[in-house]
Amino acid sequence: MKCHAIKSRGFTLIELAIVLVIITILIGGLTVPLSAQIQARRVAETNKTLEVAQDAIMGYAMAHTCSISCNGAGACNGGSCDGTICNTYCAAAFAQGWPQATRRYYLPCPDTNGDGIEETRAPENCPQSHGNLPWVTLGTAAQDAWGNRLHYSVTDSFSNRSSGFRSSDPGTNQVCDSATGGCASGNLASNVPVVVMSHGANGWGATSIHGTTLAAPAGTDELENAPTDADQRYVSRSPYKPADSSPAETAKEFDDQVIWIPTTLLSSRVCPIGGCL
Repeated sequence: MKCHAIKSRGFTLIELAIVLVIITILIGGLTVPLSAQIQARRVAETNKTLEVAQDAIMGYAMAHTCSISCNGAGACNGGSCDGTICNTYCAAAFAQGWPQATRRYYLPCPDTNGDGIEETRAPENCPQSHGNLPWVTLGTAAQDAWGNRLHYSVTDSFSNRSSGFRSSDPGTNQVCDSATGGCASGNLASNVPVVVMSHGANGWGATSIHGTTLAAPAGTDELENAPTDADQRYVSRSPYKPADSSPAETAKEFDDQVIWIPTTLLSSRVCPIGGCL
């Protein structure tokens, strides 16, 4: 009986090359969805952070008030609110049969020095109407999912601790879907007391948790949301990632996440039945 030797044969270079190409294609196919999933998770986390901030701002208002009391003749009888406001309220209360005592609620000041604490009023107004969300004061997250501070803008009269706000008071923030024509092309919300915003994944215009100011936005809509923009107009729209690096495409990039608190929501959550008088 003859024994035949079994010859072993390795892979040829062509076969190895084909295997490597297949592995590369498979890895590439897995990497793109994974990065998209990570980005989607960060967007969702930031949305949740913004919602928590919104609730914390309204919770702050519930705990921070000035008081008004009136005498039977419709004149101010004391309290911590501004005297002129107190007298105006008491006269109206006497004429309309409102309650003879009330409270006025006010909102937190922005953080402008990076310590997370709302700035000191001087004497009753905030030093600035916009800055970082005062996360230490509110007890919320210090940053979005990309490690940048949240932007916070508040109407001055709503954060004044000697007057507080009424349900009928207008806010000064405006939210639109495009910065074109000074937000004239699509107005989403007017007279908004509060806007809270993340500068998104690209972080353009944001302040990092290390206090570094990141590069300024290139697009018109993100420039409208930049802290360096002097007005209180903001853009909220669907995100757009440039198809290429051309100036025209880069100018359309947008990934900011914006929420706002309208006066109706603020009043319904903070004020007693009947509204803030």
